[in-house]
Amino acid sequence: MDQIDAELEKIGSLRDNPAGAIRITCTDVVIETVFRPKLGAFLKKYPAIQVELDMNYALVDIVAERFDAGVRIGEALEKDMIATRIGPDWRFSVVGAPSYFAGRSPPTTPHDLQDHDCINIRLAGSGGHLRWEFRSPDGRDVSLRVEGQSAFNTAGAALNGAVDGLGLCWISQEVAAPLIAEGRLQEVLVDWCPFYEGFHLYYPSRKRNSAAFSAFVDEMRYRGPARPA
Repeated sequence: MDQIDAELEKIGSLRDNPAGAIRITCTDVVIETVFRPKLGAFLKKYPAIQVELDMNYALVDIVAERFDAGVRIGEALEKDMIATRIGPDWRFSVVGAPSYFAGRSPPTTPHDLQDHDCINIRLAGSGGHLRWEFRSPDGRDVSLRVEGQSAFNTAGAALNGAVDGLGLCWISQEVAAPLIAEGRLQEVLVDWCPFYEGFHLYYPSRKRNSAAFSAFVDEMRYRGPARPA
């Protein structure tokens, strides 16, 4: 069936414009920071292409689930996959609302988080909570499980919880930046939050890609500096 689908897509690609459906599995952070800024222009440029973005925090088998590609940070790419960089290096931020910090001392090291209400993100599949990762100023990696009264299964919902004063949130700095600039969130533990290799679109090396998918990869490819200014 995969071969039949590929041949049908090839027939569609013989037209002036690439055509066909593309399915990508990723998180809501990827949708907001990588795909959303570019998707409108891409769909307008290629009106015969349909794009489905499946928001999922599980480690999805993209072949078994019949996705064209998935998205992971560069350090967590699957084997036997082709990877295309679609974003700059990025880091997490620990943020909380001014109302949360009223009457509380902000943490100065990750271990101080045990005295704070932290908003967890539950991972699909494993059922556990996402560990918060840090790096000390002298280069030591620190990985913590945090505790709090609230947990969500998406980063967007956790961020909203932080805005509402429910606790501290560990979130992509790019997502939190507008709220920090507006004064609705405060950032802490900045010196403990390292940069990570940027998001990559990954897909099977043995699969013959359609013209529609090739156009999508080319449009989403990141061509800027690795580290944001």
